[in-house]
Amino acid sequence: MKNLKKIIVSGLTSLVALPAMAQNTANVDFGLNQAEGFGLSQKSLPETVTTIIRAFMGLLGLLAVILILYGGFKWMTSQGEPEKVEEAKKIIISGIIGLVIIASAYGIASYVINTLLPK
Repeated sequence: MKNLKKIIVSGLTSLVALPAMAQNTANVDFGLNQAEGFGLSQKSLPETVTTIIRAFMGLLGLLAVILILYGGFKWMTSQGEPEKVEEAKKIIISGIIGLVIIASAYGIASYVINTLLPK
């Protein structure tokens, strides 16, 4: 019951500030002019797709490195048990293979993008 009372009081308190927030947004410019500050309206579609692909490949590379580190952690905490050591080795090898595949895909994507996009 006390939680419900707190929720109702906090909800009503936040409603008091709504007219002030609505009044404040009257002079704000929305649309493409607002996006110019971020450089969004100045890029073409291929450039935007290129940025997304490169960011995605970077995140995948980071994930592969984290997988390798996880395998190393498992190996260090295996306390010499052969089953756990083998599992850790498999994780590390999988991470390295993934990193090689991601690096190859990044290189191929960069080559194709640089070939297709005019400079």
